[in-house]
Amino acid sequence: MRQYLDLLQHILDNGVDHEDRTGVGTRSLFGYQMRYDLNKGFPLVTTKKVFMRSIIHELIWFLSGSTNIKYLADNDVHIWDEWPYQGYLAKNNLEKKYPMYSEEWKEKKKEFIENIKNDEAFAKENGDLGPVYGKQWTAWDSSDGTQVNQIANVVDMLKNNPNSRRIIVSGWNAGDLQQNIKSKIAAPPPCHTIYQFHVLEGKLSCQLYQRSADVFLGVPFNIASYALFTMMMAQVTGFKLGEFVHTFGDVHIYSNHFDQVKLQLSREPKDLPSMKINPKVKDIFKFKFEDFELTGYDPHPRIKAPIAV
Repeated sequence: MRQYLDLLQHILDNGVDHEDRTGVGTRSLFGYQMRYDLNKGFPLVTTKKVFMRSIIHELIWFLSGSTNIKYLADNDVHIWDEWPYQGYLAKNNLEKKYPMYSEEWKEKKKEFIENIKNDEAFAKENGDLGPVYGKQWTAWDSSDGTQVNQIANVVDMLKNNPNSRRIIVSGWNAGDLQQNIKSKIAAPPPCHTIYQFHVLEGKLSCQLYQRSADVFLGVPFNIASYALFTMMMAQVTGFKLGEFVHTFGDVHIYSNHFDQVKLQLSREPKDLPSMKINPKVKDIFKFKFEDFELTGYDPHPRIKAPIAV
């Protein structure tokens, strides 16, 4: 994972400081690429602890087509909490009463998540993120009124036309984007804009174009998620493993993450772990959390940092 650390250092040394949508401010660069050979270990960052269980549950959630955080809350995964929670506060004119990241805000958030977990009606009304990844991947609305399951199409093409250069999934639905932009409740437009699978010499690779990347908090999750997704796709379509190629637009470090980044850069990377997948699963939509086993992961301690909403 040295190349990930190189990216952090590159942004610190060469990035430009400027304002951003969240008001926190970033140091950023435009245009970058990293490549991971999936035969050389599972690319999970070792210079801080990354919670693989959250990544697995999130990916299963994406593939289910859901856009409501209830499944995540039920499984104690909180990486998407801030958006519906902040939307709930805005909708109920509670933003001034609960300033972001204050102790009162944190306590109210705990109450919000408990309500998501235990009250179906509350979750339905307040837990939805809008037409984000799960919706676009599995139920893209077409102009003729039908819905397209892009994931099912990818599996079909890999099995029946693996030489195609059109094995692509897009999360960037220009029509639905307007709903995200206008809503105070929905999450931002998808950062994982588009990804493509490619077969060469019997090996399956995946390239993601990520328009915007929180390099300290988000990118370690993104690397592991798409590496795992590529492994799952290879298993259900019968290919060997190739590469995960990670291509970026805006790569940035938030201004309130600089100290955490410097701490991480002071640590020496460790050996990569291995990921085992239940070989019996041959349907991309049938994977469960219990089908994955991470072994040999011995990371440095976790480094906490606030997420920018």
